[in-house]
Amino acid sequence: MAQKDEQRLGESVRIGSSTVLISALIFVSALLVIRAELAENQPQTYIFKATTMLLIMVVAWSALEPPASIYKRLIIVGLAISLLGDVLLMVPYDLFLPGLVAFLIAQIVYTAAFIKVGGFYRSIVGALPFLAYGLLILYFLGPDLDDMLAPVLFYLVAILTMIWQAFGQWRQTGSTRALLAFTGAAFFVVSDTALAFNRFGAAIELAPLIILGTYFLAQWLIALSAGAEHH
Repeated sequence: MAQKDEQRLGESVRIGSSTVLISALIFVSALLVIRAELAENQPQTYIFKATTMLLIMVVAWSALEPPASIYKRLIIVGLAISLLGDVLLMVPYDLFLPGLVAFLIAQIVYTAAFIKVGGFYRSIVGALPFLAYGLLILYFLGPDLDDMLAPVLFYLVAILTMIWQAFGQWRQTGSTRALLAFTGAAFFVVSDTALAFNRFGAAIELAPLIILGTYFLAQWLIALSAGAEHH
């Protein structure tokens, strides 16, 4: 127990000046994506959305944790797959299902990263709030999903497992890294919930602001969590 407490106290997140600069660029690029989406300017959306995700990947890559860290590598892989999902959803074709699959894989990779740090979180009580949230989503959106019910259900299980394990990582380690990851996972759920309601339910006013704002914040926080340094 004492050793675990020492590990908790000895873990911190150091944010260097380069990370602050990159984060500022991410903020500006994300605003440009949202403006382009609201103006329905597809070329600018393509450019700035990809740029924002690439900059977020740089945040994870430049983290102080050694490059060999399995957590850091998994986070970068998850970000790369998310970028693929973004591309699939941006192109002027109906590739929503392939994009959904890409993000489902990204959620699985993030989950693997969280489990690698804190171990598998087995608390059923800890899972109940996320299970209840998923059931509410299905209650409101289920009748409108039609042929997309099964894919959306699989994705819902994946993302709720991801936030459950992110929560478990935080409960089990008490680290700043875990808190950043859990907060990022929570914003990811908010973003995808807004996306689902906007696509399958009633249209949301200023949807790009809500969906993309929370999405980029989620990915940035998860990328930043790779910067936890053990002493």
